[in-house]
Amino acid sequence: MRASRFGTSLLFAFGVLIAQYATWGQTPGIRHVGVIYHGGMYDIFLEALRTGLREQGLEEGKQFVLDIRDTKGDLAAVEGLAMELERNKVDVLYTVNTSITLAAKRATTHTPIVFFAGTDPVEAGLVDSIAKPGGRLTGVHGLATDLTGKRLEVLKEMIPKLRRVVTFYNPGNPVAREAARLGRDAGQRLGVQFVERHVGSVEDLRQGLQALKPGEADAFFQVSDGTVTSWAQLIIDIAKTKRLPTMFYEQGLVAKGGLASYGQDYSEIGRMSAKFVHRVLTGTHPKDLPVENFDRLQFAINLRTAREIGLTIPRTIRALADKVIDS
Repeated sequence: MRASRFGTSLLFAFGVLIAQYATWGQTPGIRHVGVIYHGGMYDIFLEALRTGLREQGLEEGKQFVLDIRDTKGDLAAVEGLAMELERNKVDVLYTVNTSITLAAKRATTHTPIVFFAGTDPVEAGLVDSIAKPGGRLTGVHGLATDLTGKRLEVLKEMIPKLRRVVTFYNPGNPVAREAARLGRDAGQRLGVQFVERHVGSVEDLRQGLQALKPGEADAFFQVSDGTVTSWAQLIIDIAKTKRLPTMFYEQGLVAKGGLASYGQDYSEIGRMSAKFVHRVLTGTHPKDLPVENFDRLQFAINLRTAREIGLTIPRTIRALADKVIDS
């Protein structure tokens, strides 16, 4: 009888151990953070997340690992990647941008999700409210989409003769469609024609940029589309060859050769996201973590790029910039 009870207890203990193993992921004692992002310029988030988790006292490889899935700009791949990560029993998903988060939410059933959303997460259907998310998602809300109109105003102030801007986006992305609508509305107010080019892949984007003829647009204007944004360096490089000014919503792209940006610092947002990931890993449910609005805005310009494309930036505009690159 004792042997039987001992055997039962041993089996019970073994079962508990197996359950913990399943909860933690593949390696007992190490938490697994699944990351889905579009790659390219979004690498900023990945490095900032690592920095933020170190600041929270977590050592990569010992206390956590990142199970990274780079879509390379392919939004259609997100649902499959999210389902794969949930099957692998990651402890939390970190999703970068609204369209990826929406797809990951559709594809999963129980994995907590910490997101960065560049558009209103309530209107997008990610959470019930900012203060009380109400489900298994929470994270950081930036202003990439909300600032579309203001960004066009800033570009118009930089280039007073601006008459026509071109933008590229995937019409299948609802966030991009909304950003384009905001751009059209702002263009009407400012007397700027908003030229829209629809793309479904990086090759579409490349061909569309290369096909731009002199005089067809006075500047490239970025709207909230993760696929296009992930290939921002391609846009910068081709725009320079065409002497076309570029306006983005992330200042890191100005350091990489973009003319200007008006928006937010994604490295700061990535570090802020790490606090949410840490809280979820240590037992807090996302529904108890209010979404944090990140509203610190920065205007950056690259005078070196301006000289390369033959553009003079008014001194009054330079004086307003939070960051000026001139080397």
